[in-house]
Amino acid sequence: MKIKNFFAAAMLFVSGSAMAQSTYTDAEGNEYEFNKHAFITVQGGMQYTLGEASFSDLLSPNFQLGVGYQFSPALAARLQVNGLNAKGGWNGLGNPPLNETYKFNYFAPGIDVMLNLSNLICGWNPNRVFNVTAFLGGGLNIASGNDDANAIGAQLGARKGAYNLEYLWDGTKMNPFGRGGVELAFRLSDNVKLLVEGNANLLSDKWNSKKAGNADWYFNGLVGLRFNLGKSYTKTEKAIETTPIVPATTPVVPTTQPTQPTKPAVTEPVKPVVEKVEPLRRDIFFVINKYEIRPSEESKVADIAKYLNDNPKAKVALCGYADRGTGNDEINDRLGRQRVEVVKDMLIKKYNISADRISTDSKGAREQPFAINEQNRVTIAIAE
Repeated sequence: MKIKNFFAAAMLFVSGSAMAQSTYTDAEGNEYEFNKHAFITVQGGMQYTLGEASFSDLLSPNFQLGVGYQFSPALAARLQVNGLNAKGGWNGLGNPPLNETYKFNYFAPGIDVMLNLSNLICGWNPNRVFNVTAFLGGGLNIASGNDDANAIGAQLGARKGAYNLEYLWDGTKMNPFGRGGVELAFRLSDNVKLLVEGNANLLSDKWNSKKAGNADWYFNGLVGLRFNLGKSYTKTEKAIETTPIVPATTPVVPTTQPTQPTKPAVTEPVKPVVEKVEPLRRDIFFVINKYEIRPSEESKVADIAKYLNDNPKAKVALCGYADRGTGNDEINDRLGRQRVEVVKDMLIKKYNISADRISTDSKGAREQPFAINEQNRVTIAIAE
């Protein structure tokens, strides 16, 4: 595969990636909202350069440093520099045959686009212990110190079969490269992860001094740490609903009055007692960009249903809202309608409330009933 085709694949990798959700609610009802943040990575390991010698003879130490930015739960980018030593080998070259290995130095700065597959497929969860991330990228490989290969080339100069020494080089050699790989991340804390990474790097045939008629490859296996800079999420604790305390009434102690002459009782017509029913209001809150009713909010819908069943002539008015701090009018108007409809559907399907006793309206983000932005992700239900 040519280098330009590799970078074309990288562009498809980026343009085809969808964004994962940016909110999460845990089992206790606590809400988490993703924060964009920077990070740094420090890694070390081994490199294997594809060649003719045995596997162990082509291994060399390797390191990688990176700095990146997490744009969303799924998408990140990092600038990284990878390098130290690389190795090559000739096997059975010349007459008599010569088997030799050699090493040279390099460092390779580049950029990677990273896609968190766990968050993309399973949804973002800041408490997840294990995440899998795929990445594509590229950069410039800057090699030097090729003295070993040049010395071997001088020995082979007069031998037959020296035709494949055409790509020997001296000084500094620069080659563009493409790369792809997979990163496994294990959560140690909110801001620290243990990384295990494998990547494959593709260069032109002129990198390792051997003319082979195909691309040169090297592979890295790395272990290290990622440190998040700043808070990667904002956590909102579940609100604890409290029952208002009604003060106890002081009993009235009757006092003894002097006896008065008894007067004939006057009979008056009995007037019917009209019991006044007070309206009931419940505020059903939602998570950002969502319209599912959370378990912690279902009891409020049940309160409305009970009120309507206890008062057969009562009706309920539902009005949906979205917060003005996120989204646009089109998105917020849709969310407001959806948040109303989901409450209406629960009243009808779960509690058998007649649809003609329910009226609906939506204000989107055009009106904000609460001063706190997050509380405006709500459906307000008033039954009377």
